[in-house]
Amino acid sequence: FIMCPRWSIMFSFPADDVSDDIGLRAFLLCHIPHDNSTLFDRDAFQIKWTKVAVDGAEPEDVLTARGIDKETFGSFQNRVFLYTEEHNSTDASIIILNVTTEDTGEYRCEISGIDDVEQAVFLNVEDHLGVVFPYSPHLGRYNLNFEGAVRACAEQNAVVASYDQLFEAWKGGLDWCNAGWLNDGTVQYPITKPRDACGGSKTGPGLRNHGLLLLTTHFASLLSGEFYWLDQPHSLSYDEAVQACLDDDAEIAKVGHIYAAWKLRGYDRCDAGWLADGSVRYPISRPRKNCSPTEAAVRFVGFPDKNQVSYGVYCFKAEQVLY
Repeated sequence: FIMCPRWSIMFSFPADDVSDDIGLRAFLLCHIPHDNSTLFDRDAFQIKWTKVAVDGAEPEDVLTARGIDKETFGSFQNRVFLYTEEHNSTDASIIILNVTTEDTGEYRCEISGIDDVEQAVFLNVEDHLGVVFPYSPHLGRYNLNFEGAVRACAEQNAVVASYDQLFEAWKGGLDWCNAGWLNDGTVQYPITKPRDACGGSKTGPGLRNHGLLLLTTHFASLLSGEFYWLDQPHSLSYDEAVQACLDDDAEIAKVGHIYAAWKLRGYDRCDAGWLADGSVRYPISRPRKNCSPTEAAVRFVGFPDKNQVSYGVYCFKAEQVLY
């Protein structure tokens, strides 16, 4: 199962608490005190951001910058940027893209060469809203161990979902008769409509515990861009589908993208299309004849031969961010 959250970002400053819902992007502020602002020159001073370790270990490097030279580290590589406003040269704030709960913690901003310029900000990332859905890769159902489930989620830009996330999805009506891994190592499945084939018709609705090693339950991030069907004059093979999206300055969409667009934006299209994992699916928000008539769902066609020329393609174009 995958869950696609709205991250709630809250910052704690020395004097104020600020909260905001900003999706996938966190702004961590570091302003130069007014008395020093005339002295600040990015070419002359080094900016350094670190994340404080909760266990007393060495802080984790996030970003260093001097002038136009910038380096990011570890899990922050290629997703942390200095926030530069056109008319503000005294700002050392940063933007963190694609935030997850693992980014929660205290961050420190230091500017070398200016006395007493060290600021701290606390980032708390909470998952309030999301999409939970099951996922099994091409190797088939019931073949994933926990480590394989973690990898499968990462390939979909997701993480293994928690019990609480699955529980919230069940309360929202999720019913799935295939068990999947959760991040605590347990295997569960959500049932809203008890039936014989799914734990028994006499057992009440709820989350069922399973002792087998089965599917995986993912938790993915909100869409930060455009998910769309790419109009083409003819059907495509998998490789042609990948190239068609690239030619449109996009990428072939992942399973997490189609579920997020369907659940959170009501995306509806009765055309089967290739996705990045080699599967073919289509999202239906308005059930109708020949288009998932019984329920709204992301319909799974299968994992066809990639040379088969029978389907279109869904693409994803990431949001362009200006720094």
